[in-house]
Amino acid sequence: MSAFFSVALTALVKKEFLSVLKDRTSRMILVAPIILYIILFGYIASFNLERIPYAVCDLAKTELSSELIRRIEAGGIFQRVATLTNTAQVRRAVDETDALVVAVIAPDFSSRFYSGRSAPVQVVVDGRNSTTAQLAAGYLQTIVSDFSAEKSGVTAGVAMRLFYNPNNITQWFIMPGLIVMLSMLQTVVLAALSVAREREQGTFEQLSVTPVTTGQILFAKAFVPMVVGLMQACLILAADLWWFRIPLAGSFAQILTILLIFIAAVVGLGLAISAYSKNMQQALLLVVVNLVPMVLLSGLFTPVANMAELVQALTWLDPLRFALLAMRRVYLAGCTWGEMFAVLWPAAVVAGASLPLAYVFFRRKV
Repeated sequence: MSAFFSVALTALVKKEFLSVLKDRTSRMILVAPIILYIILFGYIASFNLERIPYAVCDLAKTELSSELIRRIEAGGIFQRVATLTNTAQVRRAVDETDALVVAVIAPDFSSRFYSGRSAPVQVVVDGRNSTTAQLAAGYLQTIVSDFSAEKSGVTAGVAMRLFYNPNNITQWFIMPGLIVMLSMLQTVVLAALSVAREREQGTFEQLSVTPVTTGQILFAKAFVPMVVGLMQACLILAADLWWFRIPLAGSFAQILTILLIFIAAVVGLGLAISAYSKNMQQALLLVVVNLVPMVLLSGLFTPVANMAELVQALTWLDPLRFALLAMRRVYLAGCTWGEMFAVLWPAAVVAGASLPLAYVFFRRKV
């Protein structure tokens, strides 16, 4: 063990740090994108609709229909951009006023309602933005249903309670996941470029004749990206805790364990790519080819359960999926160590496979 952690290994690690932190621009690249992503995901990405442009076509023109319109606009979410006089104007309202939804109240709305018959309100949505439009239509349907129940004297309803995110704040869902997702991006890039850069700059041959073992070279190549990834993850964690004020239900030790296992997996992937690639351009191309599916299959934005069965099977190869799940359970729910490892073990398997694979590729090159 003492022979492995020798002066030569310390010199290798120092050389890798210097290659990453050699100038001010390189140091800024490690920090600035993380701050930018925190701002973008923290303030721009949102699953909650704060403003819904809508148009209304009130063909009934009664006190009841006017009261319904006031109820729709009372919360401030639905903001009227057009008032229509007939149904022929609906398509033009969607095209010209950017109305996401159009509420059409039938002429006999009040008479049908007071006679106890069905008095539906037609909701026309812009299918070009189907996901957001469906959310908006769901909001509108809830308002109309509550209004109808209130007017008809029916008091039964659904009382929704959200565990672990009581106010349904989007940042609480996104930001804990970013701790692992954003730390992955530059970590895998640094690892993927480490060996390819040596080969392209012509220093790989010098490295191969130094009095160090293949394992020591690989350790030095893996150590620096892991440290960078942990530092970036700590920066995002600090933003979650003290800027966005998202309470941590679990422990820092659990978060550190998740990060170490996950970063080891992606560093192993990056080193395998680096050892396989002939130059930096090929390494970057392989990184992009792997990163995009990893993010899409992780469940960060789309639930894995909603994916096709074949795609769900492929997600078992994605360590990001299980690191995200473990991080959310620890951060928001405060799960136990056993519950954490019950979902994190596939990421540990990937780490245990990718690092030896990188060693095999690297040893062949040496």
